[in-house]
Amino acid sequence: MTILYDQERSLFHLQSKDTSYVIHITKAGYPAHIYWGKKVRGVQLERLLELKERASFTPSTEIDQLELSLDTLPHEYPAYGNSDFRMPAFQVKLPNGTTVTDLRYDSYRIVNGKPALEGLPATYAESDDEAQTLEITLKDELIGLSVILSYTVFEQFDAIARSAKIVNNGTGVLELQRAFSLSLDFAHDRFEMLQLSGAWIRERHIHKRKLEPGLQSIESRRGSSSHMQNPFVALLSEGSTEDHGDVYGVNLVYSGNFTAGVEVDQFHAARLFIGINPFDFNWRLEPGEQFQTPEAVMVHSEHGLGGMSRSFHDLYRSRLIRGTFRDQTRPILVNNWEATYFKFNADKIEDIARAGQELGIELFVLDDGWFGKRDNDDTSLGDWFVDRNKLPNGLEDLVSRVKRLDMQFGLWFEPEMISPVSELYKAHPDWCLHIEGRRRTQARKQLILDLSREDVQQYIVKSVSDILSSAPITYVKWDMNRNMTEIGSALLPAERQRETAHRYMLGLYTVLEQITSAFPHILFESCSGGGGRFDAGMLYYMPQTWTSDNSDAVSRLKIQYGTSIVYPVSAMGAHVSAVPNHQVGRITSLETRGNVALSGNFGYELDLTRFTEEEKETVKEQVALYKDVRHLVQFGDFYRLLSPFEGNETAWMFVSKDKSEAFVVYVSVLQEPNPKLNRLRLKGLDPNRDYKLLGEETVFGGDQLLYAGLAAPQFFGDYASKVFRLNAVE
Repeated sequence: MTILYDQERSLFHLQSKDTSYVIHITKAGYPAHIYWGKKVRGVQLERLLELKERASFTPSTEIDQLELSLDTLPHEYPAYGNSDFRMPAFQVKLPNGTTVTDLRYDSYRIVNGKPALEGLPATYAESDDEAQTLEITLKDELIGLSVILSYTVFEQFDAIARSAKIVNNGTGVLELQRAFSLSLDFAHDRFEMLQLSGAWIRERHIHKRKLEPGLQSIESRRGSSSHMQNPFVALLSEGSTEDHGDVYGVNLVYSGNFTAGVEVDQFHAARLFIGINPFDFNWRLEPGEQFQTPEAVMVHSEHGLGGMSRSFHDLYRSRLIRGTFRDQTRPILVNNWEATYFKFNADKIEDIARAGQELGIELFVLDDGWFGKRDNDDTSLGDWFVDRNKLPNGLEDLVSRVKRLDMQFGLWFEPEMISPVSELYKAHPDWCLHIEGRRRTQARKQLILDLSREDVQQYIVKSVSDILSSAPITYVKWDMNRNMTEIGSALLPAERQRETAHRYMLGLYTVLEQITSAFPHILFESCSGGGGRFDAGMLYYMPQTWTSDNSDAVSRLKIQYGTSIVYPVSAMGAHVSAVPNHQVGRITSLETRGNVALSGNFGYELDLTRFTEEEKETVKEQVALYKDVRHLVQFGDFYRLLSPFEGNETAWMFVSKDKSEAFVVYVSVLQEPNPKLNRLRLKGLDPNRDYKLLGEETVFGGDQLLYAGLAAPQFFGDYASKVFRLNAVE
């Protein structure tokens, strides 16, 4: 790992284990992007920058350098209005009402390690020798504006973390209207763009499209990263596959409104960008104030999508996720939501917990309905005190009853919300996001608390902490079940109202930092109607996320496969639920429901007391199997074998870091008459070792499994599946 500066050639060369990233400062002082890709030695890199004089419609920036035009320069952080007509990364309104800036190189510094981003989640370095950070300062001398571009190189992860800090060193008030975290120019447009898109209960499906001239982008204007789009895009070079070809992925470490995409210009150059969505965004910078953008993580792989994914997985598992549970295997749980919904009492909860204990389950989670007067979703959000009608002896009694069964206890919260029918709303009707005189649009009969307010933040921290301190709770599911409307704050002045959505996210991160730090022994799982806020920002505070409210095994194939493109399997909650499935009505076998859910943080979401004796035996086997393989599932290398987006079969596998064991999942969705014989080619194994297929006495060569494959199972009936375990023969 090295960041080199060649003063004579004005070159910055950032090097990780297998990647190079190169920046050239032009004679005019503009930072030009030269190269990002497989590691190179650096001979004559500056010659990669080709400049050419164009027509007057592509104006030259310098009179004595007619070949230099910002409209064609591969710029590291392009600003608006100074002859670059492409998508700007940065735009600020000046005191005179104009929006033109001219940012030029001023200075740099290289530091060991990685400075934290104030108030924002970000990747981190545990020691100064595992990362280096380059900071390039650009200045607009006319108005006293500085932009500090930050690049952190992680040696072992082939990842670069980028962000920008905007500082008003002038005498006038500036209005920041756009501040992306990353902008990156490629010399050509010969890519496919991959995005993860969908809807509630259909999250993060893979969509690919060939780049075309003009703008192709994704975004969220919902106040969260959203079910509909995920803050991630990847560019796949021509011919790239799961295992081969250059792939460039960027992911925003942020949970609010974002935009990401690519603009292809008139000369077929592609500009990649990601950052806070400039739509309805404005940030007032008084003299001396600064604005920090969220972090964007960049990963390049020459080994296709799979190589890119494993780099993201390794980085996020060890240098984004934090705390006690970062390196610990996660417990098997049962959640009562689909078993009881709002209708339960302490005896029913104890019965489900006892059934779980008999099956080997380790954690019981009490979902919605335990607080206030919460008999349906019409009321009580914000009233975080126990409903004594359901739990007459309080939460402490229920927790102790579950703990006596030698099970841990977890609890559901939705702290960011407020019900208009609640004690909290009666006392503080101004605490929700709202605009005076406008109606307050409800979704699921609830409004959103204004987390830009410090008093609201303090209320959430205290009310949640009081409950968590009242009993030995070891797990929290933190939910959030609607998106923002009427985005306004009663405390912000008129000129700062368009800061509300971002201030909300900063407030949420403040709350999460305080609560998770105060309760390090609690495993926190984030949720937003399932996967509506499955992003790297939330993973910084909570090491796992409820992947989707859709627990149907067949639907989950695409959801979990798509999620794995960037997020590690250790971050995915995956449960077995009842049939017919409550979301889509499909009936699948208990075996297949279990086999799909084994590929995540495993659990059950149904009434365990209704199992037959045969079903109990099946569940005991599933639980025992997961306890044997969860170290692989949660911390092994993940390989996608067959895509549910491309055929009737889905397969993936997990391999230990030392390649001594593997776990394979294979699912056939619809049965075909008289099907062909298939072989399943495995990945990630050591070709020079032999592997025993557990449950059989058969031993295969690793090379044979990699290059010839394993006979794919034949099934009778739809929605069938099988799992395989392989151990190296020593």
